Amino acid sequence: MAYDAVVIGAGHNGLTCACYLARAGLKVLVLEQYRDYGGMTISEEVTAPGYLSDIHASGFLVAKLAPAMKDLQVAEHGLELITPDPNWALVTTDGQTMTIGRDVEDTVRSLGRFSKTDAATWRGLYERYQAAKPAIVNGMYSAPQSQAAHLAQLTKDPQGMDELRFEMQTARSWVNETFENETVRAFLASFAFHAAASPDDVGGGEFAWLFSTCVQDVGVSIVKGGMHHVSAALAADLEAHGGEIRTNASVASIVVDNGQAKSVRLAGGEEIAVEKVVASNVDPYHLTLDLLGEGVVGPEIADKIRHYEWGDSFFTIHAALSEPVAFAAGEELGHAGYIHVQPPTIEDLSEIFAQCRAGDPPTTPLVGVVNEAVVDPTRAPEGKGLIKFVVHYVPYRRADGRSWDDTDEAYADHVVDWLDSTALPGLRNKITHRVVHSPLNLERRIPSSMHGTHQHGAFVPYQHGAMRPIPEMGQFRAPVSNVYLCGAGSHPGSGVSMGPGHNAARAICDDLGISPS
Repeated sequence: MAYDAVVIGAGHNGLTCACYLARAGLKVLVLEQYRDYGGMTISEEVTAPGYLSDIHASGFLVAKLAPAMKDLQVAEHGLELITPDPNWALVTTDGQTMTIGRDVEDTVRSLGRFSKTDAATWRGLYERYQAAKPAIVNGMYSAPQSQAAHLAQLTKDPQGMDELRFEMQTARSWVNETFENETVRAFLASFAFHAAASPDDVGGGEFAWLFSTCVQDVGVSIVKGGMHHVSAALAADLEAHGGEIRTNASVASIVVDNGQAKSVRLAGGEEIAVEKVVASNVDPYHLTLDLLGEGVVGPEIADKIRHYEWGDSFFTIHAALSEPVAFAAGEELGHAGYIHVQPPTIEDLSEIFAQCRAGDPPTTPLVGVVNEAVVDPTRAPEGKGLIKFVVHYVPYRRADGRSWDDTDEAYADHVVDWLDSTALPGLRNKITHRVVHSPLNLERRIPSSMHGTHQHGAFVPYQHGAMRPIPEMGQFRAPVSNVYLCGAGSHPGSGVSMGPGHNAARAICDDLGISPS
């Protein structure tokens, strides 16, 4: 049987793209190599029966801005969000705390305990975000500008060079010139970690501002019943419009003839004919070098993709608890869905990256604590706890030459002991079951989690926007005329945003002369 469109990879972006194509009237098939759809929006009982953990992505934030939320009727298809108050919290290892509340004035009061001036500054930064929000959202959910067009636009603006400076500014530079209190500076700089940007990486300042003010705006939600309900809602919309999903269907290659994809060949040898389009939700390296191959894309593009950077790796601990564990700093933190536990200064945050990039697991890392069962009691048996610890970041290859397979449990012990002694007293004794995912474990579970990352490529200035993944493929179009990129290796990048899937579908529909609605 032939399909108008075949989408490779049933992560949330692949499903988003597929939904739009099905709504445009195409006969769509989504192929997924794993036993279930969802990609990095998947939830499983990995620690013990009855404890449902989000394996990769946790928290629902940026996608609240997505046109797909309304276009694809995800709420009607069962996506239910729980948004706690506060949105986000910080606890430093020296006992300082700070929160972003659902109301901006709550955040102002929290920051005001450290600096009245910084609290007022936060209000101003949030107002700046609100004024820029329409342009920010439009920029995320449309084709990216070329660098030349962006610079030309800035040149016409009287404040354009100031904006360019801000775009290039490091998080350290930005917080040092914007805030006066060291704890406030460390808190705001820590948001750059979600782009894997150290305090001294170019572009970290603007990202920290965007991410933190977006948290203030729409809140960080936990998906009721697990992140898998994101992909389930999209799958329901796809199927309602005639689309199909096949799991346990690993794609071995895209068959190209006369410059066009004609079929998709599965690992078992089966070929599925394609009439119009192939959209790829796998990482750009796998698409370019494995599914298409250098003979198709040519040596120049193949060489550029070989130099594509993956970024820093994650290390995750899933812990089932005999009972919920309380933060030493107070009850308020326990209500947040996402908490940063981190050392207290900018220098400490910089040292995390210095150690990681030198090949050493950080001794005092930044740990994202996802309070899964506190926010969503359906995730664990009554009276029990479930918590996820995400270490930002660790090296993919250790400088000491030892494999993560031999050292992951020992490093997990170190992280748990560190958290127990600083932020979560009693944690170790409350853990009844534990599963550790090193960068190697993450990569094995989902091959496109290359190097144990979540983002299909480092989010650095020369790998975002129209340069993501490389300039030749920066508009969602692969070197084959009817093959497209719809995953996090294309604009606007990583995270649960539905952006790459939405944007790729628009590019496909434009090229086919059909409407994506």
